[in-house]
Amino acid sequence: MDMQLTLSDPPQPYLDSESGNRWFDFGGDTVIRADRYIRLTPDHQSRQGWLFSRVPLTATNWQIEVEFMIHGEGNLHGDGMAIWLTKERATKGPVFGFVDKFDGLGIFFDTYKNNRASVSFPYVMAMRGDGKTAYDQANDGKANELDGCSARGLRGASIPTKARITYFQDKSLSVDLQYKSDFSWTPCFTIEASEEQPINVPTVSYLGVSAETGELSDNHDIISINTYSLYNQVPGDQRTGSGAGVGAGTGKKKNKQKAKAGKGAAYSKSHDDDGSGGGWLWFFFKIILFLVLIATAYVGFTAYRASQRRRF
Repeated sequence: MDMQLTLSDPPQPYLDSESGNRWFDFGGDTVIRADRYIRLTPDHQSRQGWLFSRVPLTATNWQIEVEFMIHGEGNLHGDGMAIWLTKERATKGPVFGFVDKFDGLGIFFDTYKNNRASVSFPYVMAMRGDGKTAYDQANDGKANELDGCSARGLRGASIPTKARITYFQDKSLSVDLQYKSDFSWTPCFTIEASEEQPINVPTVSYLGVSAETGELSDNHDIISINTYSLYNQVPGDQRTGSGAGVGAGTGKKKNKQKAKAGKGAAYSKSHDDDGSGGGWLWFFFKIILFLVLIATAYVGFTAYRASQRRRF
């Protein structure tokens, strides 16, 4: 099966000859540094930047992997960044550099603690916006949180951070993180859909990332964005591991992405795509072809001997 999404990653180099990108728009304080990274905000106060897809994501089951770095010189830092799948796009606002009262999914990487007790920061959380509800800025999104996790060490990590978001329509949403020096994947959360808490990301939504600084600041750099269309959900306990089958490099990805089922991947190939069935059929076909060739040669040889006997 050829799994295709309607958008690709920002290729390296990120800009074409006309200083643009085929798949993504950027704005605010975003700066693109050749083939190194896309800097949503520099390490300066009161900055906002965004990067959004030009065409919507229309797959029902998908996986998105964003590679990024949050770092800076000061001991005090903020405010954080977000990954978006929303009906809106490409607009500056007060929620990690994007609009408030959004309609869609936001995954927040909050690096500054305002007023949330008993939670270590950086904190990663998901919010499903309905287009009417405001983000609970004063309490770091506590009133809006679907689920989340602390990710101590994510900011200023020794390796680029990867966030892997996996979604199966009306079934589940999960986030895994890779920011430790051993490149291991850490499960952040998995949300199973229920009547009390449905999971319904808009079927047509734009993929974006944004970041914001206030009185405190950080560099928020995007290195790569990879998208996959998925099928065949696998159990949650098979999601963790090395992530070897999830396109671990930062190189250019094609628009057509084939999901690879490797250790730690949050998806699997369907049984008719693993090559085993086709291999056995081809093996038996070769045997039958070989027998047919032998039979044809035998009949030809017998006919030849008979004709020789008639001549003598």
